[in-house]
Amino acid sequence: MTDNIGALAKKLISICTPAYNESACVDELARRLADVFEALSERYEFEVIVCENGSSDDTYAKLLAISERDPRFKVVRLARNFFTEGGYTAALSYARGDAAVIMNSDLQDPPEYIPEMIGWWEKGYKNVYAVVSLRSGESAFRRFFANAFYALASLLSESPIPRNVSDFRLVDRVAYRTYLAMRERYRIVRFIWPWMGFSSIGIDTERPLRGGGRSTFRFFWMLHAGVRWILSQTRTPLVVIPIFGLGLAGLSFALFVFESVRAVVRGVPFDGYGTIVGLMLMLFGFLFLFLWMVAEYVGMIFEEVRHRPNFIVEETRGLDGVSPGPENLAR
Repeated sequence: MTDNIGALAKKLISICTPAYNESACVDELARRLADVFEALSERYEFEVIVCENGSSDDTYAKLLAISERDPRFKVVRLARNFFTEGGYTAALSYARGDAAVIMNSDLQDPPEYIPEMIGWWEKGYKNVYAVVSLRSGESAFRRFFANAFYALASLLSESPIPRNVSDFRLVDRVAYRTYLAMRERYRIVRFIWPWMGFSSIGIDTERPLRGGGRSTFRFFWMLHAGVRWILSQTRTPLVVIPIFGLGLAGLSFALFVFESVRAVVRGVPFDGYGTIVGLMLMLFGFLFLFLWMVAEYVGMIFEEVRHRPNFIVEETRGLDGVSPGPENLAR
C-alpha cells in the first residue's frame, strides 16, 4: 500500500525534443535518457515526446522502434518540416508533466544535465536554462557569428537576454502552458522566456560535438533567420529610423549654414562633386537598408494575420487519447 502511494506521489517530467534527420543520434539519445530516468526513478516518472519534424531519412522508423521497446517514448510526426520552433511547440503541446525539459535530439544538449535542472526546479525556479560555457568543434567564424548575434539581440531587446543562452531548459508546467497560450507565430524559444518573467536561473553547460549526422547550419539562412528573430521580439529598430532621420536633418542644416557662410566669405568652390556623390550613395544605402527592415516587419505581420498554425500533425504514436493543449487547438 505504501509503495502505491509513493508511486502516485511521483512527479511527471516531460522531455520534449524535435528530431529532423537525426537517424544517427536517436538511439543513443534514448539510451542516455533511459539511464537518467533510472537514476531518478524513485522520485519521478518520465515521458519523452519526440517530434519527428519532416525527416527525409529513417529517423521516424527508428523512433517507432524505440517507442515499441519503451512506451515512455512517444512520437509526434509532422506533415513537413516546421523548423526548430515548430518542433518544440508541437512536442510541448502534448506534454502532461509537472515540468518539461526542452532539448535538441542531436546530443549537443547532454541529458546528464537534467538531474541538476530538476534540482533547481525543486528549489522553486520555474525556468532553468542552460548557458553554453564551452562549445566543442565549432569554427571561429561560427562562434563570432553567435557572439555578434547575442550582443545585437541584447542591445535591441526589451528584455535582458543571457549571453550564450541555449534552448535547452527545464520549465514548470505553468510556464510552458503560458508559452503555448501565446498566439504569435514567431516563437523564439530563448527570447520568449526572459520576456515572460518567471523565476529563472542559468546553469553552465558544455556543448559537445554532434552525436552523428550533419549540422544544418547555413550561414545566409541563419543570418536571415537571426534578423527576423530579433525583429520579431522588439520594435527598437523602428525607433532608430526617425532618430537617424532627425540626426541627418540636423547635420544637413549645420552643413547648410557652414557652406552658406563659407560661400559668402570665400566664394563658391568648384570642387566637391565626389563628396556629394559619396554622400548621396551613403544616404540611399541607408534608405534601402531601412526599407528592407520595414519590409521584414510587414512580411512578419502578413504571416501573423494569416493565423496559420505553427505545426501540422500527420500522426502520433503512443499518444492515444492525448490531444494537443487547448491553446494550440485554438490556433
